[in-house]
Amino acid sequence: MSRQEKLAALASTGVTKAELDNIDGGTARGTTAIADGDGVLINDAGTMRMTSVETMATYIGTKVGGGLEFIASSGAISNAASVQFREQDGHFDSSKYDSYVFKFYYVLPATDSVYPIAQLSANDGSAYDTTNGNYHYGDNTDFVGYYLSPVYNMGSAANEYGMCGEMELFAPHLSNYTYASVFTIMTSSSGTMVSSIHSADRHSQVHLSAAAQNAIKLSFNSGNIESGEIVMFGRVNS
Repeated sequence: MSRQEKLAALASTGVTKAELDNIDGGTARGTTAIADGDGVLINDAGTMRMTSVETMATYIGTKVGGGLEFIASSGAISNAASVQFREQDGHFDSSKYDSYVFKFYYVLPATDSVYPIAQLSANDGSAYDTTNGNYHYGDNTDFVGYYLSPVYNMGSAANEYGMCGEMELFAPHLSNYTYASVFTIMTSSSGTMVSSIHSADRHSQVHLSAAAQNAIKLSFNSGNIESGEIVMFGRVNS
C-alpha cells in the first residue's frame, strides 16, 4: 500500500492527528477532569478496547478489600421527612460490599427535643420495621430503631448545629441479627457543651430480626429533617 493509500485509509477511520498524538506516548499531561461516563482505553489480552471509568473504579475497589467506596449522597437536605437508601436504587449490593457506613454532616431536626433513628426494611423499603423491642442498644434497652443520638435530645434553636458522626451496618444481607455501631456528636443549645455517644468504644446496636435487610430509613422520631447531608459508603468485599 502506497503512502497516499495509507493516509487515505487513516482519514476514512475518522481518527484525527491530535487523537493519535494522545496515544503516541510523550510527556504531555492534560488537566481534563474525570467524570462518570468517560472512557478508558485498555489493552485486553492484545485487543484494544474502551471501557468506562465506572467499570475501572469497581475493579479497583474489588482489589482494595475493606476499603470504602462512595455509593450515594442525600445531597443537601431541605425539610425532608426521611432519607432512604434502598437496594432497588442500587444502594445495597452484597456482591460488592460486606457492610455499609453512613456519614452524618450537621443533620439538624426541624423541631425541638427529638432524636435521630434508623430503621431497616426486608422488602426494599415497602415497609420498615418500627416495632419497639425489635431494636436494642447499649445495655439491652428496647427501642423503635437504631438509636443514633447522643445522650441529650436534639433541637434546632440558635447554637444547635445538628449531629455529625457515622454509623456502620454490618452485613445486612445475611440472615442473622443485624449489628451496627454508632458514633455521633453534637453541641448543646448553649453552644458550649459537646455531647457524644461513647466516643472511645462506639455505641452497640442490634436489630433482632434474623432476615436479610436491603433498605434503611434515617429520620427523627418526630418531625422532619431540616438540613444537613447523609452519605452512604460501602465497605468493599475482600
